[in-house]
Amino acid sequence: MNSFRMLLLLVAGVVALGILLTGYDKVHWFLYAPVVLLTFAGITGICPGLFFLNKLGFRNEPLVCGIPGCDD
Repeated sequence: MNSFRMLLLLVAGVVALGILLTGYDKVHWFLYAPVVLLTFAGITGICPGLFFLNKLGFRNEPLVCGIPGCDD
């Protein structure tokens, strides 16, 4: 598992924790969508949001890291 997929899972976990602490019955149903989609992207490596943005015409370019020792 690479760091980007782990980041997606961590963000999903933080949002899910917020839902848990707020109460499942008090949270709007739309707040569950990012948790499900980020978990799906973290496990499978297929990001539905990235797929949708590519269809809208945005280009998927590799990330450039300016930190020494970072793999460019």
